[in-house]
Amino acid sequence: MERIGVTQDFEESKAVKVDLAGFPVVVVRIDGDLFAIGDTCSHAKYSLAEGEVYPETLEIECWKHGSTFSLRDGHPTCFPATKAVPVFVVTERDGEVFLEAQPGKSTEDTRGRGESWRS
Repeated sequence: MERIGVTQDFEESKAVKVDLAGFPVVVVRIDGDLFAIGDTCSHAKYSLAEGEVYPETLEIECWKHGSTFSLRDGHPTCFPATKAVPVFVVTERDGEVFLEAQPGKSTEDTRGRGESWRS
């Protein structure tokens, strides 16, 4: 696990970009829980940390083309992206925040799998 900051660094519903051994990760706190996914949009390689956070649906939007990604599993919920971004295990302990060095789930193409796409 790698320490990425302290509890106060991660405000409610704000996207925070961190570096995990040279890999960009976006961390978001929603209702007290922390979520961490790869920061780079799988469609056009823009930073997700610069996009809008949707706490009610646990999603983050890429500011460039509007793709949204689930903070739970990294899967896109809106086109044009069709490939998931990595998800990381994030832990908060004694006022410090840590990330696992490897993604918790693999990425995959989700086209044609019956997912519900945002209109």
